[in-house]
Amino acid sequence: MSEEALWFAGRATGLVSLVLLTAVVVLGVLGVRRVASARWPRFAVGDLHRGVSLLAVAFLLVHVGAAVAGEHVDVPAVAALVPFASGHRPVAVGLGAVALDLLVAVLLTSALRTRLPHRAWRAVHWAGYALWPVALAHGLLLADVDSGVLPVVVLDVLCLAAVGISVAWRVAAPRKAAV
Repeated sequence: MSEEALWFAGRATGLVSLVLLTAVVVLGVLGVRRVASARWPRFAVGDLHRGVSLLAVAFLLVHVGAAVAGEHVDVPAVAALVPFASGHRPVAVGLGAVALDLLVAVLLTSALRTRLPHRAWRAVHWAGYALWPVALAHGLLLADVDSGVLPVVVLDVLCLAAVGISVAWRVAAPRKAAV
């Protein structure tokens, strides 16, 4: 694969990953609020949340792989998992590594969910809420490497609005009484 193709693959899959992670957070909020209708049963929100999560992981793996394999920037493989170990844009790449580490923790505990105490799974799963803004910051710090910065910033703002609205709705919605 050419260097230019790797660069474009890395940038494109990074942006798609952000959109997918945004959808995962929004669907997670909808699932917690037990959103459902006659046409959209509650289990469908959970299934979609899991499916989009796996799709986000796939795109993120290509994103990281392209960054590590490419020669355009020097991002060693260890820098993908060890925060701030990269000599190239250490803060931006470091935030990406933090987001990836949080994602790995959420994935592993989700895979082991039936074998873990619910409180332990839930505590780690809440890391997803930390993962998203860290991933957004990673992208924002690297936005200047895109030739058309404005569309990337608009995408970031739309993702921020989607998560902000869903979280605000979750916080503002009245809680149902326990039965």
